[in-house]
Amino acid sequence: MAGRASRVLLVSLLTLAPVLAQASVQVQISGIDKVLAAAVRANLALTPYADRAVSEPQMRRLYASVPDEVRKALEPYGYFGARLVAGSYKRATGKTADENWTVTLHIAAGTPVRVTALQLDMPADALQLPAVHRAVRAFVPRTGAILDQALYTRSKQAVMAALQADGYLDARATQHEIAVNTATHRAVIKLAWAPGPRYKLGAVTFTGSQFVPGFLQRFVPWRVGEFYSQDALLQLQQRLTGADYFAMVEVNPEPRQARDLVVPVAVTVAPAKRTVYSAGALYGTDTGAGIEAGVRRRWLNRYGHKAALDTLLAQRLKTAALIYTIPRPGQDNKAFNFGANWLDSNTATSRSRTLGLVANESREWRGFSSSFGLDALSGDYVVGGENGNSTLLYAEASLGKKKGANPVYVRNGWAVSAVGRAGGPLSTTAFTQLALDGTWIHSLAPRDRIILRGDAGATWVQDFNALPPQLRFFAGGDRSIRGYGYQTVGPRNAQGLVIGGRNLLVASATYEHYFLPKWGVALFADGGDAFNGSAFQMHQAIGFGLRWISPVGPVRVDFGFPIGDRHAHGLSLHISIGPDL
Repeated sequence: MAGRASRVLLVSLLTLAPVLAQASVQVQISGIDKVLAAAVRANLALTPYADRAVSEPQMRRLYASVPDEVRKALEPYGYFGARLVAGSYKRATGKTADENWTVTLHIAAGTPVRVTALQLDMPADALQLPAVHRAVRAFVPRTGAILDQALYTRSKQAVMAALQADGYLDARATQHEIAVNTATHRAVIKLAWAPGPRYKLGAVTFTGSQFVPGFLQRFVPWRVGEFYSQDALLQLQQRLTGADYFAMVEVNPEPRQARDLVVPVAVTVAPAKRTVYSAGALYGTDTGAGIEAGVRRRWLNRYGHKAALDTLLAQRLKTAALIYTIPRPGQDNKAFNFGANWLDSNTATSRSRTLGLVANESREWRGFSSSFGLDALSGDYVVGGENGNSTLLYAEASLGKKKGANPVYVRNGWAVSAVGRAGGPLSTTAFTQLALDGTWIHSLAPRDRIILRGDAGATWVQDFNALPPQLRFFAGGDRSIRGYGYQTVGPRNAQGLVIGGRNLLVASATYEHYFLPKWGVALFADGGDAFNGSAFQMHQAIGFGLRWISPVGPVRVDFGFPIGDRHAHGLSLHISIGPDL
């Protein structure tokens, strides 16, 4: 039995011996640049054998086809005279069975063919459309450039895509010709298009909606009969998705159903989960530890009304806010908002308990988010050891815009906002206030970025003491001047206690370097003041910190040191969590 097993093993080894003696292939290319070498390598029949065994007869057959493969590989790049100048293949010697074949190729690309004439014929009515005009102007290769056929194909496709996106659904190329003279190394490109009739957008039908008929028509950004536009279709998709009513939105134009060049559009939607609950723990040195919870009703009725309730319970801050929204979808995404909010704040400089009511209109305006309405605020407060009580009725307008590719961690982006308030004779005191803030983030390198931030404000008021803390300006804290406690910078009363100011001016610069994909360090310098009149006094601090990019945004742990301030000295710890913009 043992002898039979030995004979089987010997026969198996003898059978496998020729296979084990075969080898893989290494190709070395010289004489041309990396891009052309990669093209040649991709076209070689030898390439798939880089990690496979090749017998000697196979190698002879594979190598024989190399000159033709080199020529064909480089023709699309404009090199019609490419040739294999010298080449060889040999089997490396050694004692092991997995020896390699080494193939050496020295290639001469030759003189490239260049475009000497580029003729693009597009009818004037189509060429006047911005997208089509840009695609035609961007067509490459241009006159004088090497004839790169991949660029030619992409440019031709871009022109056709632009035509179809603007409603020329029957567009076709009537001429697409490349005339190559290999003797003179010249090429002539001739292209002509017949756009055909320009289609228009028709009525939209909705399927799967939970709302009254006609409500979703407000989201449609075109009128029946306007020219077909891929951008308009995308805008409809974005509006419906952004409304937060649906788990699924599909926008499908139906050109086969077109009548008199008018294309109907079918939209299919599926309702999202109607009620959303949220809860979480939080910590910040400005607010202390706490929890937050909320409930949001995506729609209350068949007219699309919304409601949300949010609460926060922290050591130094407690809030509750209820808001009722009546959307008025359209070009400006308008909505009417009514709400009530309660605040209980206890900082190192003030204590306040206030109830607020708000009614405003919000809308998009030239790319900005805007709102305008009335606010009512009433409550008790203590600032700098002095008790106060006020009731204010004032108008408030806001304008804001932000831009950043990734809201969790912005590499390049910015945000600006402005808020204006004005209270009149129905208030405890008349006042006018303007507040501005901005943030700019710029990536200096793949692992480095700089963050610049600025805040400014001004108040004109009859009786400053009648303003509650939330309408006064303070500086200091996690998102103000680090190195100082929250709201500990500002004008002081006779007892030396901070009472806030009429004006604000703060600037900050932070440099971050990430030594791991999600871990980094920071250096920062902050400065500014909350002040009255022109009595600005610089409060400045420097420091360092640690960064961790969490799923909800950067976690920042900063250590700040005030410079030359008799009211503040030593190390100050600041912890904050959340997006930069």
